[in-house]
Amino acid sequence: MTRRRRVLGGAWRALCVVVIALGVLVVGVAVVVPRLGGATPYTILTGSMEPTYPPGTLVVVREVDPDDIVTGDVVTFQLRSGEPAVATHRVVGTGRSTVGGEVVLTTKGDANATADAEPVRAVQVRGRVWYAVPWLGHVGAALGAPTRQVLVYVAAGALLLYAAAMVVAGVRERRAGVTSTGGTGGTGDAAGRGGRHGG
Repeated sequence: MTRRRRVLGGAWRALCVVVIALGVLVVGVAVVVPRLGGATPYTILTGSMEPTYPPGTLVVVREVDPDDIVTGDVVTFQLRSGEPAVATHRVVGTGRSTVGGEVVLTTKGDANATADAEPVRAVQVRGRVWYAVPWLGHVGAALGAPTRQVLVYVAAGALLLYAAAMVVAGVRERRAGVTSTGGTGGTGDAAGRGGRHGG
């Protein structure tokens, strides 16, 4: 029974590690890393960037100097300057406006047959895609900003609690091992002395 309990206990601890690790990974790539990197997460909602970024993909976008954008980059931009609606498409051409020399981008969805009708001005660019995680955008879309913040604290708290539990379990096992070893050592020592005495 003791052996069975140890096996079940080990399996339970392994499961806890996997669950916590997955939770931390999700929160990390969706919330913590973007925040630390000064980036913004967005969710791909349409199929215009398939197969590269199918719907539900989380794309993390960092600010970029418009002059550093080159053909082939994937950028997130406002559909209309100053409005919240955005799109994430690939840059297929760059140029400058005749008035003021502002950077102007020609963009196109990978799945679209033609380029976007309207050129993208530098002021509309929110950033360049830093990294993307398939399907994770569904999670982000389902959770509001306050909930994501709570999840960060929950994940951190879970890690701390698990670490504390592992420390306590380790101390208990060490004490049990010392007690068990001490008892066996005493018996062996007595037997050894008896053997020498008999010889």
